Amino acid sequence: MKKRILTGDRPTGKLHIGHYFGSLKKRVEMQNSGDYEMYILIADVQALTDNFNNPEKVRNNVRELMMDYLSCGIDPKKTTIYIQSMIPETAELTVYYSNLVTIARLQRNPTVKTEIAQKKDLFGESVTYGFLGYPVSQAADITTFQGELVPAGEDQEPLIEQCREIVRKFNSIYGEVFKEPQIVLSEGKRIKGLDGNEKMGKSLGNAIYLSDSEEEITKKVMSAVTDPNRIKKDDLGNPDVCMVYYYHKLFSVNDEVQNICKECKAGERGCVACKKQLTKNIIEYLRPIKEKRAYYEEHPEIVDEILKEGTEKARIVAKDTMKKVKKAMKLDYFD
Repeated sequence: MKKRILTGDRPTGKLHIGHYFGSLKKRVEMQNSGDYEMYILIADVQALTDNFNNPEKVRNNVRELMMDYLSCGIDPKKTTIYIQSMIPETAELTVYYSNLVTIARLQRNPTVKTEIAQKKDLFGESVTYGFLGYPVSQAADITTFQGELVPAGEDQEPLIEQCREIVRKFNSIYGEVFKEPQIVLSEGKRIKGLDGNEKMGKSLGNAIYLSDSEEEITKKVMSAVTDPNRIKKDDLGNPDVCMVYYYHKLFSVNDEVQNICKECKAGERGCVACKKQLTKNIIEYLRPIKEKRAYYEEHPEIVDEILKEGTEKARIVAKDTMKKVKKAMKLDYFD
């Protein structure tokens, strides 16, 4: 029997190459292996926890995120993609779970503590219940679909552990309804920004997006940080501190990468030429993705239909889970 995977993203913006190398490629591989039953949620409800004052942004990004999925190879014939807010069973299960978790436990969650610190400008000292309760909502997302495996980064481990705690508590009170999910740590390392920052993001202006035009990619690559000690072309360079070389290792073939390293150290390759070559390679690498995305941009009705069908399919599974939950909790009054 295939193991069920539950994963997803918050629709707060278009996906960049960090997302692609960090999780999307792995999702496509797992999807195509035939060994798993995969569900991907577009977590619009969770996106509202820190975008509650900008619902239009969240709404618009649902389709943007969906187009990124499709253009990168997520296949709706093999993977069920659905919108979180359209599954009321998940919201209901979140309410039931909220009785099993203390506020003190949520406040101790390392991931929650980190994210609250990062959102200090938004919340100040008044963190909302919705944001603090993020791990409870996520636990409901996973277990509504009886998710067994959750592909995620190391920063998500405290959230998955809290989900397991909730499952154990529920099962101990109401009987064995849920399985404890296991995290599948992402093999891809976090991709640095063009400025050398460990984090890549829109707010930092250091990311290349899957939907960027050739002009945007060119402009961004030409501004990438290189070896600060290299002033002239014939200066001996250190490729290990150069973000252009770092990105060549992602987008260029091995022989080319080795040659770039050799020529840089020998002072035989200029930074401008190196950036131009990288720009060309990135554009070629992303071309199939961009062509597929352009197709879906021209046919939004197809995107909407896929979302609708995936959500309807997911709803059937969610209803079945909730039927079991209500029976276990003695809430099946008229069945």
